[in-house]
Amino acid sequence: MDIQDILAQYLGSSIVPLLLALLLVVLVLLAVRIVPQSKKYVVERFGRLHKVLGPGINFIVPFLDRVRHRVSILERQLPTHSQDAITADNVLVQVETSVFYRILEPEKTVYRIRDVDGAIATTVAGIVRAGIGEMELDEVQSNRAQLIAKVKEQVAHAVDDWGIEVTRAEILDVNLDQATREAMLQQLNAERARRAQVTEAEGQRRAVELQADAELYAAEQSAKARRIQAEAEAYATEVVARAIADHGLEAAQYQVALKQVEALAAVGAGQGKQTIILPSSAVEAFGEAFNLLKGKGKS
Repeated sequence: MDIQDILAQYLGSSIVPLLLALLLVVLVLLAVRIVPQSKKYVVERFGRLHKVLGPGINFIVPFLDRVRHRVSILERQLPTHSQDAITADNVLVQVETSVFYRILEPEKTVYRIRDVDGAIATTVAGIVRAGIGEMELDEVQSNRAQLIAKVKEQVAHAVDDWGIEVTRAEILDVNLDQATREAMLQQLNAERARRAQVTEAEGQRRAVELQADAELYAAEQSAKARRIQAEAEAYATEVVARAIADHGLEAAQYQVALKQVEALAAVGAGQGKQTIILPSSAVEAFGEAFNLLKGKGKS
């Protein structure tokens, strides 16, 4: 037996194990599916949905099972969409919206809807139009958060059968046509003018009130001063009356005489020589005053 016969015999006896080993490797490679964290695989068996493979190592039956769809479960953003809507007060507005979503159940998404982005955009457009149609323009601009919450809730309910979760729904802008903008600007200017007039009128009224308060305060203070002066005069009169009651009429006459003498001394205290002409009644009064003083001094 030559070398060729020996080699042929050896290869003939080992080819079957090699083929079996190669087949086993191929089967393992076909049976094992490693799914990334951000995806889910939809597996079909004989053309029908069999199961969904999650992230990690998964096994399928080779030649019977087939990975038909590889679906990303990352959050997605729809392109910004602009649409027209009419408010409850018949104002045409242009609304820009944006929606964020992610696929939770890919078996529903791939078998129930063909164009996911288009379907969600159409749904959002209809819901936004309906929501704005129930609100007036002022409400749309001031209650945007309420409108966004309403849109998100209704969109989430509408796409639930598609295995989709709406994470965020945003109304980016509400635009008006030029005529409506000019009308709103005129209204805004009129409102500002009205507020300015109201503020000016309130300022004038406040000034009048303050002036009246000042005059009232001045009158009260003047009345208070007159009352105090009257009380002082009454007190002085009371003191004089009490002195007369305690010391008699002579004390009062003594005080009068003393004042008369002081007045005469003041008249005669001028510079140079003076001639003082007094009526006889005044002389008699001074005489009585001197007598009273004299009598007072003796006592």
